[in-house]
Amino acid sequence: MTRTYHSMKLALVPIAALSLSACVTPYTGPVEVTRFVAEDTSALGTGSISVAIRTGEDDGAERLDTTYRDAIMRELERLGYSASAAGEPDQQALANITTTPIETVQGRSGTSVGVGGSTGSFGGGVGLGIGFSLGGKNKNREVTQMEVRITSQNTGETLWEGRAEIVTSTDSAYNPPAENARALAAALFRDFPGGNGETVQLTVDELERTP
Repeated sequence: MTRTYHSMKLALVPIAALSLSACVTPYTGPVEVTRFVAEDTSALGTGSISVAIRTGEDDGAERLDTTYRDAIMRELERLGYSASAAGEPDQQALANITTTPIETVQGRSGTSVGVGGSTGSFGGGVGLGIGFSLGGKNKNREVTQMEVRITSQNTGETLWEGRAEIVTSTDSAYNPPAENARALAAALFRDFPGGNGETVQLTVDELERTP
């Protein structure tokens, strides 16, 4: 009986280990931001502005447009802009939002940008260097990008351009559009306008402490 008891006990160990390994913790990566700034920044953060947004989603695109547009506008108003009412705004913020499963991101080409006569690139591969390995553990993870370009309504000149990117698991608290939009917008416009060509990385905990 003693030998039988020990055999059963040992047999239960791998089952318990397998059960624990099946528990996957929700993943929320840092937000990585790259920005390009015109040499003359005097017009940034002042005057009226409108936000036009486009998402890569087919279903519920209108709802997503509103969610991300509102998040961007809140940050712009916090910086000193006023929402454009009647008539043409002084500046326009053109935004693009995309959400892509991690397994389809590898090999993505970079995006060229040009601000104030200088050029740069928004990287390629899996993103802006957030630093995760592609594999089975990323199967339920997505990368969401928020790109915003601010232009002068009068001259058409690009005054500022930035991109924020975050990787989350589909069960992350920052995966739903409302929280996702808030985190990306807060990171993108933190310490606005930022340095030309700089890349910064912020954890969601740091963003929660953003005034």
